[in-house]
Amino acid sequence: MNTTSQAQSRTPATRPAWAIACRDAHLPEVGEPDAFSAMTAIGVEGVEVTVTLNGECPGLFGRKKTFSIASPDGIKALGGELSAHKKKISAFCLHNRFDERPDEEVKCIEMTARAAVKLGTPAIRIDVVARRLKDEDEFLKFAVQTGRRIVEATKDTPVRFGVENHGHTTNKPEFLRKLFDGVGSKRFGLTLDTANFYWFGHPLSKLYEIYSEFAASSCHTHCKSISYPKGEREKRRKIGWEYGKYCCPVYEGDIDFKRVLEILRKADYRGDLCIENESLGRFPKEQRRTILKKEADFLRRLAQTTN
Repeated sequence: MNTTSQAQSRTPATRPAWAIACRDAHLPEVGEPDAFSAMTAIGVEGVEVTVTLNGECPGLFGRKKTFSIASPDGIKALGGELSAHKKKISAFCLHNRFDERPDEEVKCIEMTARAAVKLGTPAIRIDVVARRLKDEDEFLKFAVQTGRRIVEATKDTPVRFGVENHGHTTNKPEFLRKLFDGVGSKRFGLTLDTANFYWFGHPLSKLYEIYSEFAASSCHTHCKSISYPKGEREKRRKIGWEYGKYCCPVYEGDIDFKRVLEILRKADYRGDLCIENESLGRFPKEQRRTILKKEADFLRRLAQTTN
């Protein structure tokens, strides 16, 4: 590719457009009668929707009958509401317990992937957390086998699966490397939680190296931040150190989101920028709507200006 073509490929007209999204769990904080009006109020077009094992979507509140993706009629009803409100599900969210109920979880994933195709949802956030299996090597072997099983079970779909980096295992880059290499599919990657690596204790400057390594594997995000005292930022801290005290909105934290988005642009990331704010409970109820809207505006502005 010549220099002119390279420049054209990076123009705003052709670069991926990132949906600004929010986790459904935050929408009740907005003070609107339903999830869709809450999304409009804070200025997001996308939502990460939690799905239960039986296919219900309880986070999309405000409807007399809970939305469900367990049947064609349920999917059609949800799609109609999304279309009417001009919103999208940028990712589904599963809270898997693979080492406790693998068959049930894979069945749920197949159901969710079919719904995702029909609703135009490109990614499913999954949990790879050791609950029954305590030995890390044993769990890694199990996780690789499960990842391959997920990819095979959904091979007729383009849907991607994003393992969230959280907890004591998937915040380890070395574990993620082995997991992704072992599964060996571009459809099996990362839900990049920007703050969880920091929560785990990685120094601030190390975060950008980690983001860069896994940006190409990322299909979904949780955008959140932490504001640690200056003297703690470059330390290797204890896992979860003072998180409840120092977690904060994305526009106030230590993580440089302009730099994060530059890393994602370079990797041709095509997912969403999804707000996950675990600090909301520290603020008065009447402020939470404004905080979420400010986060959405902050991320949109960066998305529009970051090359």
